[in-house]
Amino acid sequence: MTLPKGYTSSQSSKNRSFNDWWTTVPEELRQKARRGDEANKPLLNQINYVLLHLHLAGKHDAKPSHNELKDWLHGGQVDVLRMNAKK
Repeated sequence: MTLPKGYTSSQSSKNRSFNDWWTTVPEELRQKARRGDEANKPLLNQINYVLLHLHLAGKHDAKPSHNELKDWLHGGQVDVLRMNAKK
């Protein structure tokens, strides 16, 4: 597999997975962000919702690093957008 420019496999080994980070997010915030969509992969918009609320609450240490976010997106742990199949 070819990795994008600036992305190395050694970086991803140090990063938390999405699920590892998600368990550190307060339960109430997790429920608000994913309510009704728990069966699908998380969307980037849902993560942004959580990041905004963590930022506004001053919990900057609870936010994932840039490399972790990049790893989740490039590794397919998080969807950027979800499209329904045309009927």
